[in-house]
Amino acid sequence: QVQLVESGGGLVQAGGSLRLSCAASGRIFRVNAMGWYRQAPGKQRELVAFRINGGSTNYVDSVKGRFTISRDSAKNTAYLQMNSLKPDDTAVYYCNADIYTGLSVRQNYWGQGTQVTVSS
Repeated sequence: QVQLVESGGGLVQAGGSLRLSCAASGRIFRVNAMGWYRQAPGKQRELVAFRINGGSTNYVDSVKGRFTISRDSAKNTAYLQMNSLKPDDTAVYYCNADIYTGLSVRQNYWGQGTQVTVSS
């Protein structure tokens, strides 16, 4: 089994910064991709940022230039550096990972979520 453990959420004023971490552990053969989604109250879950093995990244337009996703492959950990935060960024942020647990066994996993609240 694989577990994703997130940390780093909290309350911050508009314009401030937070750094989220997501550590993957368990039966991991290879991490194919890791990323972050978020869900605000009354809204659908949306992709925030994703990083594929090899370095390719993808961001939702609303966070481009403010958020940066990175990975420490040796630690199977992904980070989301969030700068210039806005009240609209308030949401529960979920880590997502696409992981090979064997040579040909590939599964998708979710973290438990971490709350980010940005006050105006």
